[in-house]
Amino acid sequence: MNPLEMMIINESVEDILLFFSLKSSYPSIDSMYVRFNFEVIEKNELWTTYKRLLDEGKLAKDDKGNIIKGPNWKEPEFSRTKKYSNLIE
Repeated sequence: MNPLEMMIINESVEDILLFFSLKSSYPSIDSMYVRFNFEVIEKNELWTTYKRLLDEGKLAKDDKGNIIKGPNWKEPEFSRTKKYSNLIE
């Protein structure tokens, strides 16, 4: 299993969105779930979590519509602890 697949399967949807939304578009993140954890897409969990994070101020949009850290953003634990760093070169 590659590191990306491990993250998508083992980490919460919220944490994945908080981490990847700053670097990747929503369609790119959606594609990761289609490939590695389709159940999240089937249940509409990805979209509802994404909207909730925007509503809660954990994610925000800049004046160009790009996703940025919101005032309530907190770094996901797997990122803070570098859980997957030994797997990613």
